[in-house]
Amino acid sequence: MTEGVEGRSQERSDLAGFAARSAESRGRKYQEAFRDHRPAFERDRDRIIHCAAFRRLEYKTQVFVNHEGDYYRTRLTHSLEVAQIGKAIARRLGVNEELTEALALAHDLGHTPFGHTGEEVLNRLMEGFGGFEHNLQSFRVVDELEERYPGFNGLNLSWEVLEGIVKHSSPYDRPVGVIDRFLPGVVPTIEAQIINYADEIAYNNHDIDDGLKSGFITLDQLDGVELWREVHEGIARAYPDIDPERRKLQTISALIGVFIKDLTTTSLENVQRLRITSLDDLRRINRPVVAFSPATAEKNRKLKGFLFENLYRHYRVERMRVKAERYLRQLFESYVKHPTLLPRKYQKKMEILGRERVVCDYIAGMTDRFALDEFKRLFEPYERV
Repeated sequence: MTEGVEGRSQERSDLAGFAARSAESRGRKYQEAFRDHRPAFERDRDRIIHCAAFRRLEYKTQVFVNHEGDYYRTRLTHSLEVAQIGKAIARRLGVNEELTEALALAHDLGHTPFGHTGEEVLNRLMEGFGGFEHNLQSFRVVDELEERYPGFNGLNLSWEVLEGIVKHSSPYDRPVGVIDRFLPGVVPTIEAQIINYADEIAYNNHDIDDGLKSGFITLDQLDGVELWREVHEGIARAYPDIDPERRKLQTISALIGVFIKDLTTTSLENVQRLRITSLDDLRRINRPVVAFSPATAEKNRKLKGFLFENLYRHYRVERMRVKAERYLRQLFESYVKHPTLLPRKYQKKMEILGRERVVCDYIAGMTDRFALDEFKRLFEPYERV
C-alpha cells in the first residue's frame, strides 16, 4: 500500500507507546493527493461518517424493526454509542481515539436489514456462492462498494482500519475470507480489540433499555440478574427519592461505567504484566490484552444469557424474525430469477461479480423500510411500482 502526504503533527503527543499512530500506518491501497493535513485515522473516520452506507444505518434494525417506534436503537445510534464507549476506553488506556472511533463507526456498515436475521438468511441463500458475513460485507463496503472518489472504488482507508474491520469479533462473527491480507493469526491493534468490548457493552446495556421500554422484559425479571441487581440497588441507596424511570436509566449508565472501569483496569494490568511497550511488542507477543476481569466476565455472561432467553427470543421478536426471513428470501429469489428488476448499475456488475453476489450486495445495503417497501412493490398487486 502507498499513501500521499498526510498530517503528522496534529496527532496527540501523549499517546502510550503501544498505541497505533497515523504516522506509522502501513498506508492506503491507492496513493492520493490530499487537500489538507489531517492525520490518517482522523481522515478515515471522516470518510466513514460521510459515506452512504453510514447514513443508511439510521433505518437498519438493532433489535426492533424500524417501523415499531422512534425510540428504539438503530444501527446508527448503536454505532454512535459504541464510538462513545470506545473513545472513553481508548482515552483511559492512552491509545488512539481517532482509530478507535473510525472502527466503531465502521463496524456495522455491512449489516443487513432486519438485524442478525438478515445476516443468517443471506448466508443461507448464498451457500455455494461464498456465503455472507457482515464483517466481510463491511470490508467490501469500504474497499469497493462505496463510489465517491475519482480513480478508485471504496473509501481507500488506512491498512489499520481495514485490519480492525476484518478482525472484529463478537458472539455473532466468524473469520472472513480476506483476513490473509492482514497478518492472519496475529492480534490486531489495542484500538481494534477495544471495539470488540465496546460493541458488547453498548448492545447489552442499551438492549436492556429498549427491552424495558417495549415491555418485553421487566424489572422484576432483571432483579434475577446479579450484576443488574447490585447496581440497581446501589442507585436506590445513593438516590432514595429517585423515580423508577430515572433509576432505570441511572442503573444502565452506572453499568456502562462498571464495565469501562473493569475493562481498563484489567487491560492495563495485562499490558504491564506482558511488558508491552510498543505495537511491535503486541504483535510479537501475540496475545489479546483487552479483557474483563474473570469476575466481571462471568457476570457479563449471565447478563447476556438473560437477554438471549428473554429478549432476543421473545415471541414477538420471533414473529418479526419469521416475517423478515420471508421478505428477504422472496426478494433474493425474485432478483436472481429476474435480474432486470435491479437498477441498471447493479445489472452491469453481474458479469464480473456474479448474479447472486450482486443481488446479495443490493439486499444487504437495504434499510428495513426500503426492504418492506420493495416487498410491497413486487408482491402486492395494488401497490405502485
